[in-house]
Amino acid sequence: MTGRRYLRFLGLAVGLTVALCAVGYFPTRRLSGEDGVEAMGAGCGISLAAATMAGWLLTAVPAGSPEARMKRSFLAMAVRLAVVAVLGVAAALSGLFERAPLLFWMAATYVVLLPLEVKLAIASD
Repeated sequence: MTGRRYLRFLGLAVGLTVALCAVGYFPTRRLSGEDGVEAMGAGCGISLAAATMAGWLLTAVPAGSPEARMKRSFLAMAVRLAVVAVLGVAAALSGLFERAPLLFWMAATYVVLLPLEVKLAIASD
């Protein structure tokens, strides 16, 4: 059952990320050029990777009591933030991507994927 929940979460997360990239492609290209589109892809990918890791923790770590579920949710939230911070700083300082579109799309995707993680966290085990 938990594997199915994770796969559903993963499918929705990938779908939302692709939809967000499709919506943002032309404005980003117009404002930042092709380099901005590459930065958009990297920013969206970073947030998707972080959400994927948090979702995996929410389904892989067992939690029998409400207190354990709260601790598991906090762990997933902390891991997601750490992954975004580490990968985001690495990408921004690498010089491979334009910083403004990278950081904007990383933040936008982070916010868009957050409700999926919350729903996964409060779903019954």
